[in-house]
Amino acid sequence: MKRTVFTFGLISGGLAISLMLISLLLKDRIGFENGFFVGYTVLILTGLLIFPGIRSYRENVGGGAISFGRAFAVGILITLIASICYVVVWEIVYFNFMPDFCDRYAAFMIEKAKASGAGPQVIEAKMQEMQKMKAILNNPLTNAAFSFLEPFPIGLLITLISSAILRKKRRDDQPGDEVETRLPNSSPA
Repeated sequence: MKRTVFTFGLISGGLAISLMLISLLLKDRIGFENGFFVGYTVLILTGLLIFPGIRSYRENVGGGAISFGRAFAVGILITLIASICYVVVWEIVYFNFMPDFCDRYAAFMIEKAKASGAGPQVIEAKMQEMQKMKAILNNPLTNAAFSFLEPFPIGLLITLISSAILRKKRRDDQPGDEVETRLPNSSPA
């Protein structure tokens, strides 16, 4: 199981990292408005590697059969590896290359509130909310926890669906499927 899980987990994690880095390079073109959509599209695309990972395990290790529980275990381990890869790279990017991320996001949210005609009290509340968010995200442990909660639920959902679709019981030989094992030139008994 280790080989399949690590192979597909690292491929999924590598794809998530690559697409995240590409989207970060294009962050000014994408903007915060579309960032949510782009980010979750990336996570869904990378999560789709869970299905072939479970199928590969079923065909290559399970001899064409896999229970829901074993399929779930394979899929969730792939998800965990990919999610950990994503979190590690996000932590590096956030703390070393994007130290102003929270400030830029806060400015965007406050501008959005002003553009919607929000009053001074609403804008002040939004500013306080953004300051709390910045304090939370500037702690590496809470930042990692929130980052983990981005890809993991998607992977969990894809794992559940894939496990249900790919489960397959071992086919026992059915009556009438007996293979005749007579030697040539021998008479039937």
